[in-house]
Amino acid sequence: MDDYYPNLSPIRTGLACKCPRCGGGKLFSGYLTVRETCEVCGLDLRGHDSGDGPAVFIIFILGFLVVPMALWVEMTYMPPLWLHAVVWGPVIIGLTLVLLRPLKGIMVALQYRHRSTSEQD
Repeated sequence: MDDYYPNLSPIRTGLACKCPRCGGGKLFSGYLTVRETCEVCGLDLRGHDSGDGPAVFIIFILGFLVVPMALWVEMTYMPPLWLHAVVWGPVIIGLTLVLLRPLKGIMVALQYRHRSTSEQD
């Protein structure tokens, strides 16, 4: 008899970095390393690879957010160029590190949902 797994939202499970099938097990064994199998339901996660997808989304998101803020700061306060580098460099690196893992989780969960790997369940 097959176990029943609810139809979970890939956005919720991805943002929570949980298994896309059961929603209980951890998706990552390291910062960005996807586990080989789910510790709760045993789902084989080896075939799920998000590639460069999360990085591309981060480039678009941060470009949309940071560039207008930097332009506003420049037009309003006119700080020296070195100050822009000191301020926006860490902001971009910090936001990238915050967003990368959840976006990778969403991409893996969407792959599971849409069955884009050769081995499922």
